[in-house]
Amino acid sequence: MALINTLLEVNHLSISFGGLRAVDDLNLSIKKGELYGLIGPNGAGKTTAFNLLTGVYKPNEGIIRLDGKNITGLKTIEINKAGVARTFQNIRLFKDLTVLDNVKVGLHNLYSYSTLSAVLRLPSYRKVEKQMDKRAMELLEVFGLEESAHLKASQLPYGKQRKLEIARALATEPKLLLLDEPAAGMNPQETQELMSTITFIRDKFNLTILLIEHDMKLVAGICERLTVLNFGRVLAEGPTSEVLKNPEVITAYLGE
Repeated sequence: MALINTLLEVNHLSISFGGLRAVDDLNLSIKKGELYGLIGPNGAGKTTAFNLLTGVYKPNEGIIRLDGKNITGLKTIEINKAGVARTFQNIRLFKDLTVLDNVKVGLHNLYSYSTLSAVLRLPSYRKVEKQMDKRAMELLEVFGLEESAHLKASQLPYGKQRKLEIARALATEPKLLLLDEPAAGMNPQETQELMSTITFIRDKFNLTILLIEHDMKLVAGICERLTVLNFGRVLAEGPTSEVLKNPEVITAYLGE
């Protein structure tokens, strides 16, 4: 049974593809409000673990509990409604929609109107749309994107597209936010801004954050604890400073 202070509890999670054990006996325990890192070399099983946590894959073995609730094997939409949101290594925005509308897509779990009211533009539809516009703009302001609200997402520079994807994930009001290589493709200044942003949104939205990242400066700068995967298995776990000094981690991950 998960402890009261634990948000995510993963026990003996495993999945195989053919003869390959992509994730093998993964155990995680992440506290509420924690900023936790999942790291490891390419092919270690990190994104597969994220896909298991978000219902993209169903595990062969193991249990996933979110805030004490068993979410193992649920559909992606059900897991999202339970309180898990994610971003992707390769940005997945609706490039031809506006910045504002991208965030509003994330709000549809929380706001609703009938198809008839939308077709006829009834007062009930206009009221909900106004509420959604207001909430979406509030989220864009957090990331300094409010002035870009009516641009197409494709018109934003890369760093701002990353921020927009996080804003859209936050629109679903998650308890747990999964960030898959959020600093990928960013220059050092953008990465530094992202570090500040991640810490800020964790505190502002009372979030628990689990991130995959190869940028060790970012990992060391914001993650409180780490789990290191190698060939699908846990190689090390614990406080960030201790894990990054672990000789096995240095050999397997940093190549030294």
